[in-house]
Amino acid sequence: MAMSGNIGAIASKRISKQLRDDYRHCRKIMRQASRNYTFASLFLPRSVRRHVEALYALMRVGDDRVDVSHAGFDTPLKAIDNWEHEYYRAFETGDSAHPVVRAYVDTAIRFAIPVDTMAPYFQAMRDDLTVKRFETFDDLVQYMHGSAVPVGRGMTYILGVTEPHSFEEALPMADSLAIAMQLTNFWRDIREDWDRGRIYIPCEDLERFGYSEKDIAEHRVNGAFAELLEFEFDRTERYYRQAREGVSMLMRGRLGVLGSLRIYHAVLDDVRRRRYDVYSGRAGAGLLKRAAIIARTWWSESDSHKGF
Repeated sequence: MAMSGNIGAIASKRISKQLRDDYRHCRKIMRQASRNYTFASLFLPRSVRRHVEALYALMRVGDDRVDVSHAGFDTPLKAIDNWEHEYYRAFETGDSAHPVVRAYVDTAIRFAIPVDTMAPYFQAMRDDLTVKRFETFDDLVQYMHGSAVPVGRGMTYILGVTEPHSFEEALPMADSLAIAMQLTNFWRDIREDWDRGRIYIPCEDLERFGYSEKDIAEHRVNGAFAELLEFEFDRTERYYRQAREGVSMLMRGRLGVLGSLRIYHAVLDDVRRRRYDVYSGRAGAGLLKRAAIIARTWWSESDSHKGF
């Protein structure tokens, strides 16, 4: 889908109080929803922070219409259909009634993010309404190509790619990081997802390790569960390694991206520290731990400071 020819002119007029307020609204959404993303964003160049916040907010609003509230609409499906319609309509007309969409359209124009980058995301949100189990890991990865990959791709356009690299070369690495981070969330949030009626651990893996849905419902932590999680962690680690190879391709924001990678990776270590008990508390790095991760990232990448 091409951008409307007059949209750039419309957007340029909106470098105004309204657009600044729109971006502040996006920042508020991100700060309320994710401490990890918010913390890591502090280490991105100031010039791109608001655009990252707009990208995050666009995705979060859709997620919340599925999982939190579809107030104002008869059903969650109608809420998602409306969000998709509002998105495409904004690119056609250059305007929207929603501050998040206005901010994201401005971001997409500035960084030439293809409009259809978000098409798989809208489908994934619809899938969330009916798909509660994934038979195989391949099925789960296919789902993440809608639920996670558009975030990584949007980030790559915002941060840019250094020569002689191209977006075609960098995007697969961005896909790997988006998948790794969402897999980490899945393994951390097993109890929360169960309460919403969902299981992201592939059914074939539950069967392979002899761990059942009843075990999840009863929050059972045993040897089979530890082996199951380590199996999934190993898969996740491979995506993190692939993603790490692509960080050097970024034009700017490498510290923030690499810091995010390491902060999310630390969740896996914390699950191990908790002896795989993801049911009684939320695994993750505290503020001091996150600060230490960023500091170590800074020093370990000191020869690349110019690109941070």
